[in-house]
Amino acid sequence: MNYRFLPDGPVPKVRMTPGQTVLIDPSSRSEGSCLEVIEGIARVYCPCEETEGMTLAFLQSGDQLRTARLCSEGICVEALTPLCFKSDADSLEANGYDPVNEWTLQLLRIRHLGNAEQRLQALLALLVNRLGRRCGNWCQLPFRLTHERIGELIGSTRVTSTRLISRLRSADLLVVPSGESTISLAPEFVEAAPLSI
Repeated sequence: MNYRFLPDGPVPKVRMTPGQTVLIDPSSRSEGSCLEVIEGIARVYCPCEETEGMTLAFLQSGDQLRTARLCSEGICVEALTPLCFKSDADSLEANGYDPVNEWTLQLLRIRHLGNAEQRLQALLALLVNRLGRRCGNWCQLPFRLTHERIGELIGSTRVTSTRLISRLRSADLLVVPSGESTISLAPEFVEAAPLSI
């Protein structure tokens, strides 16, 4: 894996470009410390050998990652869009809400749907509803995921993900504008997702 280490001491602002990853070592973090996303979107994943690359959550502005609840081997934070976060945030106890736990639960629900088509539709709807926006006749996601990453998220192979995405493109339900880092989805596709999020 290609990542850099987050400094041990508190950092008021860490800036990352899309594709950059930092490894957070929980043993070097003080009890109760949190990372808080200031702007951008991040993917949180496990760097452990057994589960290498397994996505746990996506975080956006205002979301926190409590470092005391991490795997002993640490956790990786990957910038999907230009990202800025602080590593010394005060933990906000939002009535027990934890964005990482919530994302992990939703991703687990998706993995238990009957077939790969349903799982892909539910995943794309979840991402658009949580991290995207409506732009005219389309719903837009501000980042792209590789077909391999989509396969990991829906419990299929890269080949299956590619085949399913090709079908969506042919049906004019998904558009990947050339030269842009966005994905556009037809609202009717998002609204007909098999899980309500």
